[in-house]
Amino acid sequence: MRERRKIVELWRRGKAAALVTLVRVEGSSYRQVGARLLVTVDGEYAGSISGGCLEAEVVRKAVWMTRAGAVVERYSTLFDDTTEIPYGLGCGGTVDLLVEPAGTPEFAALMEALEASLRGEERRVVTSLPEGGLPLRRVVGDAAVGGIVEWIQAPQRLYVFGAGDDAKPMVQMAALLGWDVWVVDGRAQWARAERFPEAKRVIAAESFEGLEGLVIGPRDAAVVMTHRYEQDRVWLGELLERGPRYLGMLGARHRSALLVSEAAAKLGWSVDRACAGLFAPVGLDLGGDGAEAIALAVVAEIQACCEGKLGVSRRMTPEMVAEQVAKGGASRYLQAQCAL
Repeated sequence: MRERRKIVELWRRGKAAALVTLVRVEGSSYRQVGARLLVTVDGEYAGSISGGCLEAEVVRKAVWMTRAGAVVERYSTLFDDTTEIPYGLGCGGTVDLLVEPAGTPEFAALMEALEASLRGEERRVVTSLPEGGLPLRRVVGDAAVGGIVEWIQAPQRLYVFGAGDDAKPMVQMAALLGWDVWVVDGRAQWARAERFPEAKRVIAAESFEGLEGLVIGPRDAAVVMTHRYEQDRVWLGELLERGPRYLGMLGARHRSALLVSEAAAKLGWSVDRACAGLFAPVGLDLGGDGAEAIALAVVAEIQACCEGKLGVSRRMTPEMVAEQVAKGGASRYLQAQCAL
């Protein structure tokens, strides 16, 4: 996603010459289908379509290759000096690259779709490759056209509830991935934009009533880490109701268990249901200590969860909640709820 931002920024400078898109892969490849590289008339470029082995050649020849219009070029990364397909680089596969000139309606439609996605607007793009004597065709929207269908999704959104110093590396790492990061904290002295320059927005609020216009959806991720028990309890309950794709909570196991039991009681949910929507202890078990190591573990778990690659995590179970509550006794809040 960060790469997409750079491509759009370079396009907006007005010197785009050609766009290269990875459209097919046979065997192994460093990049996946859909990876892009934008080349300017000055030889500057943004993005990548390999691990660095093809970029120099493609940038050098992109304008020449598109002198008669869009083309599909094949490159072999197999280590074989007898092949007729350039280049045998030992990466283990063959890739097809769509190379198209800038300045065409098809090019403009795709770039506008990429730009719209960065504003949070998803687009459906269908591209018919220039093969078999047919020209490149591209449609953005629902119009029927045979070809490659691509959903241009908005950046991953991450809401960090807590503006302490330990939130800084988490915001930085998420922004490095190109995510849109929002930071929320009830302490106005901490919730300041200058403390989190990489964040899209920094808001001082103690509940969702103070977050007008903020909508958390099923594709979003959120982490609760205010280090204030009452504030964490408020955010946890409200976030569980909204059902983000990833909801993590920082804190000791016993503290988290109490918060889960209280949130479940307030919502009228079973503990099983509350645990099913929560990652606690938060983050993958990567080892290490300190804010940076914790941030890495959390961002890695969010990435794995949102990409459907999550294996073993340390998610809290109802049995763990019951064990921890039994060890420490219910908090005053839970006792008051049970007395009602």
